[in-house]
Amino acid sequence: MRSSSKSLRVAVSVAAAILCGSVHAVDLVGAYRGAVTHDPTLMSAERALQAGREKAVQGRALLLPQVGLSASVNRVDNSSSDSTSPVSQLISPQDRGSVRTTSLQVVQPLYDPKASAEKRQLTEQSAVAEVHHKAASQDLVQRVAESYFHLLLARDSLRVVQAEKAAVGTQRDRAKARFEVGRGRITEVQESQARYDAVLAREISAASTLAQREAQFKELTGLPPQQLSGLKAGFVPVPPQPDSLEAWQQRGADQNTRVATRRHEIAISSAEADKYRLSARPSVDLVGSHSWNRGGSLTPTAAPDKSRSTAIGVQLTVPLYTGGAINSRLRESLAKREQSEFDLAAAQRDMRLQVQDAFLATKSGAARVLSLEQSVVSARTALEATALGRDVGTRTELDVLEAQQRLFASQLELAQGRTDYLLGRVRLAAAAGELRENDLAELNAYLEP
Repeated sequence: MRSSSKSLRVAVSVAAAILCGSVHAVDLVGAYRGAVTHDPTLMSAERALQAGREKAVQGRALLLPQVGLSASVNRVDNSSSDSTSPVSQLISPQDRGSVRTTSLQVVQPLYDPKASAEKRQLTEQSAVAEVHHKAASQDLVQRVAESYFHLLLARDSLRVVQAEKAAVGTQRDRAKARFEVGRGRITEVQESQARYDAVLAREISAASTLAQREAQFKELTGLPPQQLSGLKAGFVPVPPQPDSLEAWQQRGADQNTRVATRRHEIAISSAEADKYRLSARPSVDLVGSHSWNRGGSLTPTAAPDKSRSTAIGVQLTVPLYTGGAINSRLRESLAKREQSEFDLAAAQRDMRLQVQDAFLATKSGAARVLSLEQSVVSARTALEATALGRDVGTRTELDVLEAQQRLFASQLELAQGRTDYLLGRVRLAAAAGELRENDLAELNAYLEP
């Protein structure tokens, strides 16, 4: 009995946990963390980062000792004769058998300018992999934010259109009733029906858009799209902080991933040029070796031959002529370095424009949201006044329909304005190269708990 009651309590606890989890709202941070474990693009970037980090290891290995072991077995068959010796005319000396050789060699570069340049090149390539991973992480944050807010906008748009359909339907029924008792005109009935049909078409389009946004969100995060936290009623937008375009552009110059990638590409091209420029210089290696030799003769009277040798010294290698290939590759690498410099200038220009667009969109978006909120209040007041005028006979049903349309249009515009403002903040941080999970946590303040 005690066991069954314990099992019941466990089952109830599990059911409660599942129920609580099913109704728990998903905010921006939760959506991002879901995408981190679900998005194949980020997973690919992580594997690329692992591969890129090996470039630095390969670069360090170029200047470390190289150790090699070799072994060989050779069959020997030597014979000789001396025609001047009376004995050799009767017996021909022969030496047959096998020779086993084992050798251990250690090479430590002492001076190798080409290897040093190649090491710098591989280190810069590893740094590029780090920047690409940072860019992929920022891209995921931006994609999650865009998917999240576009889904909220689609949901709000459908809700507003459905409210408009209900209001227009009520006005249509009212116009029909007034016409049937002789207090209305047929044009009011026809106009209200036309408005209702138009709203119905927009409802179908809004529902389709919402379904698409929900599918996109689920594919990106692996989370159910029906549980998103909506925007708070008291939406208070603020201008960018710091409120200085130059400050944001300086941040972009320091942190923007495209700009950083172009800088590393210049360093890679410079190292490539140095590698070929320094190829004509001599290299010096410290070389040490130890070998073992053992020979076995098939001649019964011969004794086995054993020997050891150890050598250590300095080896100088001087390239003399390579057929002109080195000079050609040097010219190629110098041209690529100039190309990288122009690519950097283009990336810096694009970064400044992106930061400027996002900064102005965020700053004007904050003021626009406040203006649109007042527009909704004014449209609602105008609708109430128009409805009152209709009741006293100074306004018509068509006037009420137009006032309703203005109210719902202002509500849709407000929802769009809020979305544009929030995404403007995300794009500004992305253009400056500092978009992270913490930015999503800050935007959570605009969502319902």
